[in-house]
Amino acid sequence: MMRQMREATKPIMLLAAVAFVGLMVFEWGMDITGQSSGGLGEIGRVNGDPVSYDAYMAAYRNLYEQVQRSQEEPVTSQQNKEIEDSAFDEVVNSILIRQELRRRGISVTDQEIAQAAQVSPPSDLRPQFTAENGQFDILQYQTFLATLPPDQLLLLEAYYRDVIPRGKLLRQVSSGIFLTDGDLWRQYRDQNDEVEIRFVALDPSGRYDDGDFTIAAADVEEYYQAHQDEFAIPARATVKVVVLDKTPTPADTVAMSDKAEALRQEIIDSGDFAEVASRESSDEGSAAIGGDLGVFPKGRMVGPFDSVVFAARLNQVLPPVRTSFGFHVIEVTARWAQDSAQARHVLVPFERSEDSEFALLMLADSLEDMGETMALEQAAAGAGLTTTTVQLAQNFPFVQGAGQISEGADWAFDEAEPGDVSPVFETKQAFYSLELVMSEPEGILPLDDARGAIEATLRFERKMERAGVDGQQIVDRLAAGEALDGVTAEMGLEVRETEPFTRNDFVPGLGRQNAAIGAAFGLRPGQTSGVVTTPANAFVIEQVSYAVADSAAWLGQTIQQRQTQIGMLQQQRLQDWIEALRASARIVDRRAEVLAPVDEDAPLSPLGF
Repeated sequence: MMRQMREATKPIMLLAAVAFVGLMVFEWGMDITGQSSGGLGEIGRVNGDPVSYDAYMAAYRNLYEQVQRSQEEPVTSQQNKEIEDSAFDEVVNSILIRQELRRRGISVTDQEIAQAAQVSPPSDLRPQFTAENGQFDILQYQTFLATLPPDQLLLLEAYYRDVIPRGKLLRQVSSGIFLTDGDLWRQYRDQNDEVEIRFVALDPSGRYDDGDFTIAAADVEEYYQAHQDEFAIPARATVKVVVLDKTPTPADTVAMSDKAEALRQEIIDSGDFAEVASRESSDEGSAAIGGDLGVFPKGRMVGPFDSVVFAARLNQVLPPVRTSFGFHVIEVTARWAQDSAQARHVLVPFERSEDSEFALLMLADSLEDMGETMALEQAAAGAGLTTTTVQLAQNFPFVQGAGQISEGADWAFDEAEPGDVSPVFETKQAFYSLELVMSEPEGILPLDDARGAIEATLRFERKMERAGVDGQQIVDRLAAGEALDGVTAEMGLEVRETEPFTRNDFVPGLGRQNAAIGAAFGLRPGQTSGVVTTPANAFVIEQVSYAVADSAAWLGQTIQQRQTQIGMLQQQRLQDWIEALRASARIVDRRAEVLAPVDEDAPLSPLGF
């Protein structure tokens, strides 16, 4: 029994676990709008309420980890910009919800918390008390609840104190959502009706030669004049650029590794992991509690960290582990079955050493000084650097190694004249300087430059028309009593057969949820369609069989289906509602100002609004 209770305790502890790559992400039932514990303080406001730097960074780190885990290659500068914006939006949304709870006077009583705790456990906890037949054992759960220590009960109380008001708000926002049995049956049929077909694809791109279609110059010009929006081009600039990468040098990496090893040895010698973590770890969230990460399941942490934790013995200070975040000194303090562990760590991040950072800043200053009196290539050569020539588009100014260069683009398009050399600008990835070679305003791509693309478009339209004619010939001959196989063989076409598929399936040769799929379900067994066109192909379809979804099976799952569908509609309603809140809110985003590189010569300004 005690082992079972220990297992069941794990999800509750997870509620308080502090992951080193991010604390919280905006979800219904979670809040990331607590006041800043330090750092840079406010980075914005929402209707007068502050957006804290700590909350923003927690959301950012969590999203960054999610993206990094989903791909093998490093996060790109464009992805990082999207992550930054998404993190800010998440914090803003959470503040808007908190404000709405306050405005509507929605709260929770102690009685509501006690009742919820007795009969409605957190979703992570429920599986521990659910039998194989799907029945929840409430008595077993309540027995477990009665054995929880006070600190765990406080965590559980905090969970309900946050979730219950939000649930009330969700019910208010989504009230009036209703699905009839007819709605549910149609949805179920869409997912479970099955059809089997034979079809012939006329494949315009492969079936007809380009040389068979002559495109007149007048047709090209007519298309060009009628589709000017397709040929709009942003302002462009040709620039020379020199990039000073901020990435830590190999020597910096060695220094960070040595520092991590030194901290490990200090912990071993002193026996005080918590003191070293609180003093030295760059993971501020866990450092505040002695480096403790709480209980986490296998697979929660980044790969190298996860692998070491679940292979290590208890209460050993492990050699530094390298991840994408830096070097970690780790100690596993407890095991929870085979798939969960409790650990603490000290994080030494990847960053330049003070000497390396100073040398980089001096190099950037030297480049800027020389750029005031000479061409960029000369200045770069004097600093031991090289330039490259790139084209910038005003709507997406990107430079390899520096990422999105908004400041540099503003300078190139709004301030500079050909031959001008910019100051040294900074992004998260690099310092950089530009020399404007030439710029072109936004406009319309000239007809001669667009001609090739227009001719290809018109030629494909002609091929589609030809495919429609050939398809109609097939349809007419079938109507006259000929067999599909004979007609298509004579025309050099192949009849393909499918396995049974639903309206939502991807069908090789047809695709997913297009006109061809719809046409297949609109036929009767043995019936042949007319010519069915999609943006890239033309088909003639013959239905082989049609199996209607099992109504008895549908009746057995209507409750779950209704809950699922209403949940999806609630989430959509919630999203629309939040967007409406955002549209009417006073949102101030000060990231560009507060998080910008510091100009030591500029006067300090207050953080107030």
